[in-house]
Amino acid sequence: MSESQNFDLMLTAYDYKLPEERIAQNPVVPRDASRLLVVKSPTEHSHHIFRELPELLQPGDLLILNNTRVIQARLYGRKSTGAPVEVLLLEESQANIWLALVKPGRRLKPGAQIEFEPASEALQSEALQNGAIPAPFTAKVLATEESTGGRFIELFLPTGATLAQVLQVYGHVPLPPYITKSSALPSQYQTVYAEKPGSVAAPTAGLHFTEELLTRLEQRRIQRAFVTLNVGVGTFRPVEVENVTQHEMHSEWALVPESTVAKIRETKAQGGRVIAVGTTAVRSLEGAAAGGELQPLCGKTDLFIYPGYQWQVVDGLITNFHLPKSSLLMLVSALVGRQRLLDLYQEAIAHQYRFYSFGDAMLILPTAKAHG
Repeated sequence: MSESQNFDLMLTAYDYKLPEERIAQNPVVPRDASRLLVVKSPTEHSHHIFRELPELLQPGDLLILNNTRVIQARLYGRKSTGAPVEVLLLEESQANIWLALVKPGRRLKPGAQIEFEPASEALQSEALQNGAIPAPFTAKVLATEESTGGRFIELFLPTGATLAQVLQVYGHVPLPPYITKSSALPSQYQTVYAEKPGSVAAPTAGLHFTEELLTRLEQRRIQRAFVTLNVGVGTFRPVEVENVTQHEMHSEWALVPESTVAKIRETKAQGGRVIAVGTTAVRSLEGAAAGGELQPLCGKTDLFIYPGYQWQVVDGLITNFHLPKSSLLMLVSALVGRQRLLDLYQEAIAHQYRFYSFGDAMLILPTAKAHG
């Protein structure tokens, strides 16, 4: 292994400095007015607007989109002592028992009781008018989960109510912690094709698509197919080991249906290219091919992609700009090369691109893939 390849496996190799004003606090309107940095080859790139995407791809290409829907997973409440607490639901481990991140963690030991508060009086009033029973909504801390520092909590729903109904009244859309002064509507943190509830964060590369843009892509014979990956702690948990190969991804639930597998096989047989929209689509597809051949998948994936990874399915990628030292940055580096990616990030900063969830996007074409 060369010295540069060794460095590719070190956490410090994925650090970069981002001016705070480059962190997007609100999405652009319309969605496809965001900027798009197009990576055409190992040495060539150009600057575009996202709505130009149909002309940047080729007829016969296949876009793979993650149709997960963000749930209103952030809850606020109080302990029986009156102390305020915050709970972020991550994933359901069994009926009404969830893994959650909690604040302040030191105060929420096993046995602690929580009573949640409605997101607003207006929602509570509306729920009453619709015949829903909005209270009480409580939970009990069952145990600590060591790998995430989270808690397993049991939810006690109001009589006759489903969790989806309860979250409509009590839940808040869980915007990431770096979005601190946003006026975005909850709908702006969903893709226009979001369909299957289950994520605690949006698959943000998909936020740039509008219905009109999807129609234009179709007219240019650029096809689309869907996977579902419920974004959870695996996507945003920080990498904390210096040797990145020792990082363990927390598994997330993914679905790659037979219809999507068939469309990918057909596309490749006809010489088309598979372009993943977002890192979650990448992990779904490559996770479904972990056995050496792409197969339908319905279950957990904990695939961690970093430089040196041998690609099975994905030819190109649409993605946002990611946090320093994140597993997402490592995944994109595996596609385009770490130093190349960091150079592109510096170019994006110099051109005042907007970063992170509500920020601008990058299109990595298959001709820009790193080899070796």
